[in-house]
Amino acid sequence: MHSDTAGSWMPVALSVDLPAGTVVPARLPAGSVALWRSASGRPAASADRCPHRGMRLSHGFVRGEALSCIYHGWSYGQAGHCLRIPAHPRLAPPETIRVTTHRVEESDGLIWIAVGNPLSQPPRLTGFAPLRSLTVLAGVAAIEAAAGAKASLEGLLELSEDARNICLLLSAQDDGETLAHVLIKGEAGPADRVAASRTAESLRRKAEGLQKKEITQ
Repeated sequence: MHSDTAGSWMPVALSVDLPAGTVVPARLPAGSVALWRSASGRPAASADRCPHRGMRLSHGFVRGEALSCIYHGWSYGQAGHCLRIPAHPRLAPPETIRVTTHRVEESDGLIWIAVGNPLSQPPRLTGFAPLRSLTVLAGVAAIEAAAGAKASLEGLLELSEDARNICLLLSAQDDGETLAHVLIKGEAGPADRVAASRTAESLRRKAEGLQKKEITQ
C-alpha cells in the first residue's frame, strides 16, 4: 500500500476483473465498498450501503452510468448523488440523498482506491503484467517470512531468485488477512503464467501455515 502523510492508496482489484457494466465488493480499512464500472468504462467506488434501506450496493447492478440498488432500484451516479427513485419516477431526488464515494485511479492494469486524501498518485508499475488476485489468510509479516523477503513501502514483494519474474503487491486487510495481486515482470507466455500462479498458491499455503503456527504457540 502506497501512503503519504495525508492518506494512502490501496490496490483493490485487477482491471480485467471489473468489466464495463459490473459491480463487485472491495475492502477498505473503513469497511466494504461497492467497486463498479459504468457502461462507458469509468471505474467508481461507492459506500456499500444504500441510504434507503441499507442494502449492499455491491449486490446491485449497473445500467449506463449509474449504480442501482437491487432492493428498490434507487440509482446513484459516480459522484454519489441519487439519480432516480423508481417508485416516484417524476420526483427529482433531493441533493441530500447520496452515498459516500471514494477517489479511484486506474493504471498499469490495477484499480486503486484512496484512503484519506493522498497528495500523490498511486505508484506506477511499468514493466509488470497483472496476473490474478488472491486473498491470503495471513498477515503481511507471515507472507514476508514465507517468501524470505521484505515488501517495499508500496507493498511490492519480490520473490526469491528461483521465481525472479514474479512479484506480489500486498494490501493488508483489517481482519489480519492480506489481498495479494500477483504480477509478472516483462513478457510472459501461457506456461509462465501457469507457473507464476502455482508459485503464488504455494506461497499462500506456506504463509497461512506460518500464521496458524504463530497463533497456536
